Amino acid sequence: MRRTIGYGLAAAAAVVAVATPAGAAEHGPARVTGSAEFVLPYGQDDDVRSFAFDVRSVPYSRPIPLPGGEQGSPADATGTVRVAHRLAAQNVTVRFEAAVDCMITSPGHATLTAVVTRADEVAKDFLGKRVGFSVQDGGRGRDRVGFTWSASADQDETGQWGPSRIGTCLAPAAFATVTRGDYRVRHAELTAPPSGD
Repeated sequence: MRRTIGYGLAAAAAVVAVATPAGAAEHGPARVTGSAEFVLPYGQDDDVRSFAFDVRSVPYSRPIPLPGGEQGSPADATGTVRVAHRLAAQNVTVRFEAAVDCMITSPGHATLTAVVTRADEVAKDFLGKRVGFSVQDGGRGRDRVGFTWSASADQDETGQWGPSRIGTCLAPAAFATVTRGDYRVRHAELTAPPSGD
């Protein structure tokens, strides 16, 4: 069985949009696309983990009812992340799917968040929660990915530790190495609000 790692669930759609070559300009919105399996740098096992991304930026499309949020954000994004985790010991694959709400890119890199909208029974605690992802597009065979739920924790007002509360566009650095597949990041600069706003 292939060794891939990360705490994830099945792959599907696409990920980061094609990384812009140094000095070259890409036209169109920022994108993350692709599907890949990956291995964790810790806790080696025979599980197979994969993420699939199909994400694009849609600036100022998600107004929020807060001062200054009426126009939305330059990091607003849409799309889907599909996660799969093949549990070798149980011979079962657990999956969930999340709707993207935020993405920020730099050349070859993307950080994005998504709210879980569908999950297998084993992962039902993820439903409605925001999770974060990071992608490093180093070219085929040199990609990396990161995610929030196994790499971060949080303290509440009383100092008690628990799962992290993930804000939009927050995720750790891409710490897990892709072993099969490919992610592509297309960078686009954050833009000012539409004229008149």
